[in-house]
Amino acid sequence: MGRYENAAALAALVRDTEVHRDCYADAEVFDLEMKHLFANTWVYVGHASQVPKVGDTYATSVGDQPVFMVRHADGSVRVLHNRCPHKGVRLVQEGCAHAGKFIRCPYHAWTFRTDGSLLAVPLKQGYDPQCFGATEAAAGLAPVGEARVYRDFVFCRLNPVGIGFEEFFGDSLSTLDNMVDRSPEGRLEVAGGVLRYMHRCNWKMLVDNQTDTCHPMVAHESSAGTAVRVWNEAPEGTPKPMAVELFAPFVNPYAFFEGMGIRVWANGHGHTGVSDSLHAAYSPVPGYWDSMVAAYGEQRAHAILGDVRHNTVYFPNIMVKGPVQTLRLFKPLAVDRTLVESWTFRLVGAPDLLLERTLMYNRLINAPTSVVGHDDLEVYERAQQGLASRARDWLNLARLYEPGEQERTVAVTNGTNELQMRNQMRAWVRFMTADMPEGVAA
Repeated sequence: MGRYENAAALAALVRDTEVHRDCYADAEVFDLEMKHLFANTWVYVGHASQVPKVGDTYATSVGDQPVFMVRHADGSVRVLHNRCPHKGVRLVQEGCAHAGKFIRCPYHAWTFRTDGSLLAVPLKQGYDPQCFGATEAAAGLAPVGEARVYRDFVFCRLNPVGIGFEEFFGDSLSTLDNMVDRSPEGRLEVAGGVLRYMHRCNWKMLVDNQTDTCHPMVAHESSAGTAVRVWNEAPEGTPKPMAVELFAPFVNPYAFFEGMGIRVWANGHGHTGVSDSLHAAYSPVPGYWDSMVAAYGEQRAHAILGDVRHNTVYFPNIMVKGPVQTLRLFKPLAVDRTLVESWTFRLVGAPDLLLERTLMYNRLINAPTSVVGHDDLEVYERAQQGLASRARDWLNLARLYEPGEQERTVAVTNGTNELQMRNQMRAWVRFMTADMPEGVAA
């Protein structure tokens, strides 16, 4: 047994205001995250618009487990392990595809229905029915422990038993509600492809950064700050480009981010942008307000569009930006390797200019060729390198800490409070140890 393969040792890595560097730099801890954390939590798989027709598939990974979602014959979306029960071959290639009426293994042509049940085996007469019926393979493809589709967002929990979907997410689902309700038709579609970006750092560094409001005016001064300075030198009367609108808020002063506020929920979820956000002052899009009023009425439309949450973290590894319809997925590959996928969505029934803004935001901020994203990449990788130092063992998360705060399931506070980072790590302990013999609650 490894030194961290017990609940007490893992719990000791997280203090009220500090986190041990091994959480980010120890390979054994990473392996345990794949085995426990990503199996005990509800993890994002994909969006139902990626599998619009019966037989459509989308293959991805949850932690280190290859899975795929498929549109079943009854119209439901199923999530299955991407492994043939015969010889273990991965059945569905990564990304979107169309399997048709059944899923066929490319190795020996075993076939499976779109619910995973075994359909046919070549040369079946070579198998004794009683003997074969007692094998795992007879049961077909293994489903994940549980799957749920919420407003077309598909989540799964790998373990067959554990916390329920509603209990895990609670009121945090209001961010997804707001994102979907921004469509006059109440629907989103994945649009514009996906941007993938490799980071040589631990996945939790990216999750931490999503609600770190003390870094933008520092780390992004060279990128967003430069864009603002160049714009300020433009001749009077020059129309303000969309790119400048997107860049400029990143270098707001500390006071802006303090006043912006942060909200945390139980189980590691939370968001910045309670009363204000980086997305609150974009130029209006012609025709959009009228379409929203027609769909929802003026009062409801105002409530939807007035909710300008900045970054919502859904623990363990996604971030959602409702006002610009983006979702970032932080996929752990190794203790010091993370693949970031940045997805964009179309508001069905809304003007195309909104999608144009979404796509521009993604390119400027989240792409491998982005401007702002490289500032963050630089500090993530410096942090991963610095954690090799044995001079200090603990990372500090003490900003605006209040004794007893862990007892509150919902809190709204100063936007520069590191409460959400502490909230994430308390959830990390809880779900890392949930299925250990002597589980420890965070």
